Amino acid sequence: MYYDLQINRLRALVTVVELGGFRKAAEALHITQPAVSQQIRQLGSFLKGPVFLSTGRDLRLSPQGEELLGYARRLVALNDEAVDRFMPPAGHMRLSIGVGDQLADVLPEILRSLTHGMPQARISVRTGLSESLEGQVASGHLDLALLLQPRPQRTATSHELGRIRMDWFGQPAHGKGALPLTLFTEPCTMRRRIVEVLNASEVPWRVGYEGSELVGLRAATKAGMGVACLIANGDELWDLPRTAHLDLPEPPGPIPVTMAVSSGATAVGFVRSARRALQNALHGYPFAE
Repeated sequence: MYYDLQINRLRALVTVVELGGFRKAAEALHITQPAVSQQIRQLGSFLKGPVFLSTGRDLRLSPQGEELLGYARRLVALNDEAVDRFMPPAGHMRLSIGVGDQLADVLPEILRSLTHGMPQARISVRTGLSESLEGQVASGHLDLALLLQPRPQRTATSHELGRIRMDWFGQPAHGKGALPLTLFTEPCTMRRRIVEVLNASEVPWRVGYEGSELVGLRAATKAGMGVACLIANGDELWDLPRTAHLDLPEPPGPIPVTMAVSSGATAVGFVRSARRALQNALHGYPFAE
């Protein structure tokens, strides 16, 4: 049988301790002082002993009260985090967006445009591989995501914003033998496209580096660990050397850039504002004609 601690009792305990008394806690919680005392007594019943050894000027918790306080603080914080996620303050909307790693440099412009179009929105951002972000949109953990991949299969609503050219970057430190590649870990649509292109051209290759984050892949490419296939302005964005003097096929692509939208965030005005913000932010990127 489980005992329900009730958040209001735990909040009363945390508030009494943080403000240093029952009266101040009652004022902060907008309840009466007897009500605060009652909640603390109920916690005492749960502990089968006193929560406080002293409740006067010298406010002191019992050893069990000290231990319970640690749990109370964590539970109250988690409760408030969940409430804040699903019930933002009146007049505000909560907007969570994802941006694929290779497009993350446009984040300042995206945030500037979204803030201008939706000034009351509270925005949170995640970056990562497009495949991972697509899954978070499909599950409702993200409202929308800017992805570098073909039209998502798991989300009900998506909009193609154009197709970006790709290119080869990096000069391997060791030029003999199979071509070393710096690749994202699976699952990765871009990785599969790169491998397909090289296999079709019969270029022998091997994995020189693989990782799940762009920062690591860029570092490995700069260090000469292999050749990477990235968006065609990678030299301007990240100071990557373009691949030269290697007999490589045309890079895969152009690769679609898509905006995936969660089924819970399909209001026409929202989608229109978000699409405009993303398109403005991507101005100047190497889109195919």
